[in-house]
Amino acid sequence: MNDMPIILQSLPTSKQMMRIAVVTETYPPEINGVAMTIGRMVSALQERDHQIQLIRPRQSEIDTPLQEKHIEEVLQRGMSIPRYDGLKMGLPAKSALLRLWTIKRPDIVHIATEGPLGWSALSAANKLKIPTSTDFHTNFHVYSKHYGFGWLRKPIIAYLRKLHNKALCTMVPTEGIRKELFESGYENLIVVRRGVDTQLFNPAKRSQALRTQWGAGEKDLVVLYVGRLAPEKNLPVVLSAFNKMRQKRPEAKLVLVGDGPERGELEHLNPGHIFAGMRTGEDLAAHYASADAFLFPSITETYGNVTMEAMASGLAVVAYDYAAAAEHIRNGQNGLVAMFDNERQFIEQAAALAADDVALAELGKNARITAENIDWKDIHDQFEQVLLKIVKRGESNDSEISLETSQPLG
Repeated sequence: MNDMPIILQSLPTSKQMMRIAVVTETYPPEINGVAMTIGRMVSALQERDHQIQLIRPRQSEIDTPLQEKHIEEVLQRGMSIPRYDGLKMGLPAKSALLRLWTIKRPDIVHIATEGPLGWSALSAANKLKIPTSTDFHTNFHVYSKHYGFGWLRKPIIAYLRKLHNKALCTMVPTEGIRKELFESGYENLIVVRRGVDTQLFNPAKRSQALRTQWGAGEKDLVVLYVGRLAPEKNLPVVLSAFNKMRQKRPEAKLVLVGDGPERGELEHLNPGHIFAGMRTGEDLAAHYASADAFLFPSITETYGNVTMEAMASGLAVVAYDYAAAAEHIRNGQNGLVAMFDNERQFIEQAAALAADDVALAELGKNARITAENIDWKDIHDQFEQVLLKIVKRGESNDSEISLETSQPLG
């Protein structure tokens, strides 16, 4: 009898679905980089069929919890944040979360923000022995000096470090932030980078009608800033740099997109500039693409999503050499970077750019090419895998499951 061939059939392994509690004190439709990033991450987890329990402050009196496939919203009490119109800080809610998670226990609690609601979530999850992860999104300790409570800088640093070190993992957006936090005593750090929507932010969205509205001809220089009009964004450097650029290009226009506590005074002192207010979606994309250069001298960012949005829109970016700019800009190739907080160098870079149309076009073209290689899908995959590893480590109680966490860098 002839031997019968052995047929091996490879069957796909079933993917582990997770029940994930996401705790955040900001979420769309609120407009800021943290809300945008968390909104994208939650949507990606939903698309992968994970069950999401989204816990956030009630944004308004008419705010109602969303209940749909793969997501359940749980709204908590919040209070307004001084000088941050439209944003809420979640109030302590440990007892409520203990009750909720005793009945509806998640596989993991992911804490996106470090306010009182985030601390309550961490305390409740640890008490119930639910694995936890956190995000480091905002340099609150750096902001303190801009809002009149610089004397709290050290207590804020200690609070943030204690909170994050109680979690099994803290996700950060760049290697630079990971190194800085590691040297400050943070543990279990892992880089989960951020992407950019290159379909939305695209040079093809350029609008001559919008430029005409700004008083700019086809070949005139339009310089853009996008972000909060607030002390922590270092806006005097934007104005100084643009003044130097206008010495080279007298027809240049400065467009500032965004809102914040300093808008009124800025408009009063700079009536010749264009204050476009808050813009979103296609409207925001058109504002980016209709400019030529982008100035971003903030020194308080953990990442700076606007840097990548400008690059994706084909703009020549001038920024400091840290956060997103340090990750993605190669000086003189796809943008310009000055040494961190070196105001004179930043202004010189901007002025030189204004005088060189060839460099302006080349940097913008190469910036777009760089952005096209930063795919949100890959980042969402990494985020999902980190959560899965934390859940598995919690299930096995095995500290040996590697998360590729912090190591000494450089």
